[in-house]
Amino acid sequence: MVMAGLALPGMLFAGSKTGLKTSQDKRKPILRRGTWPTVPMPKFQVADGLFEPNWESLRKYYKCPDWFRDAKLGFWSHWGPQSQSGGGDWYTRNLYIQGHNAYKHHLEKYGHPTKHGAKDMICAWKAEKWDPEALIKLYKEAGAKYFVHMANHHDNFDSWDSKYQPWNSVNVGPKKDITKRWADSARKHGLKFGVTFHSSPDRVWNNFMPAWYGSDTKGPLKGIPYDGAVVTKADGKGTEWEGLDPRDLYGPVHKANEPCPEMVRQYLLRIDDLLQKVRPDLLYFDTAIYHLRDKLERIRLDAFMGIPDICTQIAAHYYNLNMDWNNGKMEAVLNLKGVADNEVTREFLSSSVVNDFEWIDPDKPFEHPWQTDTSIGNWHYHENDDYRPVEEMVHVLVNIVSNNGCMLLNIPLPGSGEPDEGQMKFIRDFGSWMRVNGEAIYATRPWIKTSENLDSSSKAMSPPEKKNRVNFSRSKDGNTIYAISLAWPDEGRLLIRSLGSSQKEMRKISEIRLLGYNGRIQWQQETNGLHIDLPDSKPCKHAWSFVINH
Repeated sequence: MVMAGLALPGMLFAGSKTGLKTSQDKRKPILRRGTWPTVPMPKFQVADGLFEPNWESLRKYYKCPDWFRDAKLGFWSHWGPQSQSGGGDWYTRNLYIQGHNAYKHHLEKYGHPTKHGAKDMICAWKAEKWDPEALIKLYKEAGAKYFVHMANHHDNFDSWDSKYQPWNSVNVGPKKDITKRWADSARKHGLKFGVTFHSSPDRVWNNFMPAWYGSDTKGPLKGIPYDGAVVTKADGKGTEWEGLDPRDLYGPVHKANEPCPEMVRQYLLRIDDLLQKVRPDLLYFDTAIYHLRDKLERIRLDAFMGIPDICTQIAAHYYNLNMDWNNGKMEAVLNLKGVADNEVTREFLSSSVVNDFEWIDPDKPFEHPWQTDTSIGNWHYHENDDYRPVEEMVHVLVNIVSNNGCMLLNIPLPGSGEPDEGQMKFIRDFGSWMRVNGEAIYATRPWIKTSENLDSSSKAMSPPEKKNRVNFSRSKDGNTIYAISLAWPDEGRLLIRSLGSSQKEMRKISEIRLLGYNGRIQWQQETNGLHIDLPDSKPCKHAWSFVINH
């Protein structure tokens, strides 16, 4: 809808009884496939090496590296042109959907999508206050052992000096190689570096591009094509994107699920280009593996990333490159979703890649390492966002670690690249907890039990039920158990039944420490459990870590 009294920038209007007409009325959507993409693309070749592009080979030879198993916590910058708007995730798609909040936001702030769209959001993103050195130092101080950057999103824009996508952060927008600068800063400060790739064919080709070709379905601009369907290279004269062809961003007009081998080849080449330029330790794809079954219900281990079969090519290519970079040692982590759909595929694929869960805390152990990616707010920056409490995220981390996982925590930076006040407070407070309790988090492994609910003998101060528990992990040598209590009992005494002397898996306890507390802890290991007398004051907030040597 067009809001009453709203002047739409760049539009020419002539009044009539039937509504408003524009100078674009006679423009037709561009239908070009043969000329897209405009950049020449060679054949993609899987790098030579140990791994072949099939699941059997990946499963046989892949082993998750210890650096990831030990890290437990990474920080993520889910940040790009869509962050500029302050309108939240999927903004450059939703602004084209009449009636959506993003559409309304865009009309008020920028103009109508017949003229101002995704291309213009990219130009508006300048990252003018972005300081990767300062941010990486901040994230490291808050406990991160690895840092991950969103190299591109479903908006089809690359944040590096992309060889196969002219719409990139060096040519337009920030005019900086965002990915390389993140990588250099992370490694300078001793963090492992990862990239996330979101422009998989199914998301861009089937979800974003079709929205860009649409038009209003009602109101005075009904039927007038949005900019994605009609804007041409010639239209860029005198603009920031002069010389670029909008088809390389918006793609050719097409129907959802229409095959496009050109896009698949470009996708593979963009991945290869990024791998060769920054050599990431972690490569993440924002898409799931869908497992197909034949008519006899036999599992077919096919992978689907918008097009069949390319997942195994990507994995083998990345693993072979990584081993070459690291003198024959496997240091690569490849995150994919949907690995744990059922018992058969979980067993087979969890040993081939590192399973990733979005927002989900599975609350159960897995044999192989895995990751949950989560955020303190929206994925992309949203103005006036209510950030999640530090205590909630501490408890999520503790539970993930007990279950053999790592947490990738997104700080959704504003378009400027400078964290807002709420983000800074979260990072500082979260870091305070990590500095006290890091020993119980880093380089730990699952114990025989992941957690224990506290009973009436140890009443927690506050609900809900999930807070009334203790989570466990252990040291690599097995000589130390870490018990992290999510509650501080009112009566000043904690009873952990799983650590009682009657438990057959328990040896005699020799020492107990409370992290952050310098005094001596009083305790008794009895048949019904371990009784711990708590000090008068808490050494930190949110959760409390006991180091138990036996």
